[in-house]
Amino acid sequence: MKILAFVLLTISAMIVTSCNQTEKPGNKENTATVTWAIVVHGGAGYMNPENFPADKEKEYKLHLEKALLAGGKILENGGSSLDAVETAIRILEDDSMFNAGRGAVFNADGVNELDASIMDGNTLKAGAVANVTTIKNPISAARKVMEESPHVMLIKDGAERFAREKGLELVDPSYFFTQNSWNALQKARENEQSKKTGTVGCVALDKQGNIAAGTSTGGMTNKKFGRVGDAPIIGAGTYANNAACGISATGHGEYFIRNVVAYDIAARMMYLNQTLEDAADDIINNKLKKMGGNGGVIALDKNGNIAMPFNTSGMFRGFLKAGEKPNVYIFKEK
Repeated sequence: MKILAFVLLTISAMIVTSCNQTEKPGNKENTATVTWAIVVHGGAGYMNPENFPADKEKEYKLHLEKALLAGGKILENGGSSLDAVETAIRILEDDSMFNAGRGAVFNADGVNELDASIMDGNTLKAGAVANVTTIKNPISAARKVMEESPHVMLIKDGAERFAREKGLELVDPSYFFTQNSWNALQKARENEQSKKTGTVGCVALDKQGNIAAGTSTGGMTNKKFGRVGDAPIIGAGTYANNAACGISATGHGEYFIRNVVAYDIAARMMYLNQTLEDAADDIINNKLKKMGGNGGVIALDKNGNIAMPFNTSGMFRGFLKAGEKPNVYIFKEK
């Protein structure tokens, strides 16, 4: 009778546990490792879903999907997470719809100053560039810093000289000009304030179980010349560690730097045994929000679990897992 009672009690507990679990798209906590996965973002902001044109929403989603599919193809063929991250971000840097590379916002002097970083969760090596104005794809320069220099970050003229020595493509600063970004600067000048706009980023998990993360941005419209945000700061806007997760952030960089947001999410997982979703959500929607920090993160752990929390009205984001189709979103899912 005691054995029967124990069995019945165990079954009952399992049923209750099962009933209490909730599943969100892409966020179900897996214990078995997913073969590969990739997540991208194109920035967070205060877009109004009621006034956001349907054709514009469709276009943004197609561009995010393009980046996901390009990175996913590399992962599916056994390529590295670093290659997938760099490839996806280069596509978004070349896309004038996003605030990175071509289409990056202008600073107070009317100059496009670009920042980027990348990190390898397997070796914990990282690279970054900041305040560059002629490097076509800053994410590739960041990777060169990581792999072909003894440093983590290079800035301004030094970063551009390094990129030239490594054979990366340099362009005239006029390449980064888009009318939308220029108009945004004029509007910000009239309002005498800096506008916080999006960033692009990617996190990937490859078949070897390695995680990589990267972020690239033009920063804030009308920012003070020489300002550096969180995107190139390892631990703030970008972090990757195979023992926990990979993170790429977007939002008001000063708050992400002060709170070391990307590393804090990983640390909570490693030291407090929190799930990816719980750690990311608490930091973005509680800790950061209480301080007045706006933005979000994309996050991917070693088992392929995904979290994409944000505390603004929208965030351009999407994910792709092995054997599935791309999932892309802009506004909060009901």
